[in-house]
Amino acid sequence: MIIVNKNMEHQSIADYFTSRRTIRAYDPDRQVDPELIDRLIRSAAQAPNTGNMQIYSVIVTTDPREIETLAPAHFSQPAIMSAKAVLTFCLDLRRYHRWCVLGGSEQGLNNLQGYSWGVMDTSIFAQQFVTLAELEGLGTCYLGTTTYNAPMIADTLRLPEGVVPLITVTTGYPAENPAVSERLPLNAILHHGFYHDPSDKELKDFYSEKESMDTYRKFVSENGKENLAQLYAEVRYPRASNEHFSAVLKEFLKNQGIEV
Repeated sequence: MIIVNKNMEHQSIADYFTSRRTIRAYDPDRQVDPELIDRLIRSAAQAPNTGNMQIYSVIVTTDPREIETLAPAHFSQPAIMSAKAVLTFCLDLRRYHRWCVLGGSEQGLNNLQGYSWGVMDTSIFAQQFVTLAELEGLGTCYLGTTTYNAPMIADTLRLPEGVVPLITVTTGYPAENPAVSERLPLNAILHHGFYHDPSDKELKDFYSEKESMDTYRKFVSENGKENLAQLYAEVRYPRASNEHFSAVLKEFLKNQGIEV
């Protein structure tokens, strides 16, 4: 199957997925047509979702001043500072619950099951948008900070009870062409028939290429760690930080009327 559009050469689907790149720097002189974003979102909304309830919404921020206001919640990462559009994908139980009440029924999704459905469906929706945007020649970047600072983002975007920011995607026309990110070998993630719990040697083999890369070796050395596992567990994603942001998120969900 061949993909054809005005911004891309003929390219097979397999080639697109194996060569895609995350873009964190966007062309400052090239705007993104709002109608294009609307069209992409309309198409992305055809993604599968639980019960066809579509318990999600997306807030599109394009005004440079509004992006600047939103940026601190994402630690002012380069990807948001140069973005031409910032899309905040939200779990939206509010719309569905109000519809149920108007129909004379009691809502029933403000719980772990409803939250889980919303996380899955919002993620699928966001990824569908990302794929479509990149096929149109846009660059995109997922920001991993949305659930860290959900209360700040909710305040900035005026999210009412029942609406939770889950995923942020920045976009614009690329101003860089970074290398394709490394990935674990296929046998690290693919299991046939049943789960294969890898041996210690297999685990080391899975991560050997990543650990041998100069970039990671430099990070390990700069942080005074012995290996990449220590860097990830003790510097990039330490337990104390994870527990702090978990507590913040749990309290925020409770305030939004969701019990998990």
